[in-house]
Amino acid sequence: MKLKIAVLAGDGIGPEVTAQAVRVLDAVADQHGHTFEFEEWPVGGVAIKQEGAPLPASTLDACLSSNAVLLGAVGAPEHDKLAAAARPEAGLLALRNALGAYANLRPVVSYEAISECSPLRPDIARDADILIVRELLGGLYFGQPRGLLSEAGTASAFNTMRYSVSEIERIAHVAFKAALARRQKVTSIDKANVLETSQLWRKVVTAVAKEYPSVTLEHLYIDACAMHLIMNPRRFDVMLTENLFGDILSDEAAVITGSLGMLASASIGGAVGLYEPVHGSAPDIAGRGLANPLGAIASAALLLRHSANLEQESKEVEAAIRAVLNAGYRTPDLDRGTGKLVLQTSEMGSRVVEAFSDIANERHAYHAV
Repeated sequence: MKLKIAVLAGDGIGPEVTAQAVRVLDAVADQHGHTFEFEEWPVGGVAIKQEGAPLPASTLDACLSSNAVLLGAVGAPEHDKLAAAARPEAGLLALRNALGAYANLRPVVSYEAISECSPLRPDIARDADILIVRELLGGLYFGQPRGLLSEAGTASAFNTMRYSVSEIERIAHVAFKAALARRQKVTSIDKANVLETSQLWRKVVTAVAKEYPSVTLEHLYIDACAMHLIMNPRRFDVMLTENLFGDILSDEAAVITGSLGMLASASIGGAVGLYEPVHGSAPDIAGRGLANPLGAIASAALLLRHSANLEQESKEVEAAIRAVLNAGYRTPDLDRGTGKLVLQTSEMGSRVVEAFSDIANERHAYHAV
């Protein structure tokens, strides 16, 4: 397998965690005889400083000509005073749009080894395994018209939540197909008792469900879903929802794992997939070796699965993450005074590389026999 990967480390802790994901991908290539070519490009705040724009044309061209994009994080307080279209986050939205990445996949898994890190009781979070499927190119984030107004000395603002049948259909198919390979249940989240967009959403999702008779479909209002996600996360298999609701729910779901630093994401559907940890740039801890790289490494595993079709390699990386946690290693965000071994960002990356190599070698030895 030959793969060209555009690396957009971005801002804050982005470069630190992305470097560890690249190390793991290098180990995958070495162990399995693949060739991964990495090219680094600026995005977000660092791109504003270097190129005067959050998504330079050269960065976008490089992404479009790659097989996959690995991103760290964007955002920096120093740019908060800029107009919305000039901020680092605008570069990320523009990148998603340009790549055509309409389906955002966010796995949420409860790890027994770090159950004490979750504010939820172990008996509530234990064995939770959820895939959040978030529509990524519609809704309030992209709907038009939008803007700020000033009339008679009074300021106001407006956004438009808009969805078409085709947008809903294509993301619904992603969710139902994913459910076929899991526990065959889809929970569609909306606010159909208030919003017309949600009423259309529910109607279209219900129609698509008829094409998947083995998959159970349930509908939940967003407010009720937010409660059930905390009270009984094991009731969920695949969660399907629109852009804003998916953004909020996936961050809420971080309590199941114990840290936002554990969550990975894959944005797919277009010609080039985009892979990034769910967490932000965390400028307050940047450069101090405190960041958790496991979300970025898990995002690299999703890259292997969805862009490279290397399912075995993806599973081996995910197994390596679990093995490191089972061995008692933690980053500071996972330290709850339990006496476990607390590592810096690069040290955690090294442990995952070592665990992956052990797992891959064991598999090779087994097949050799």
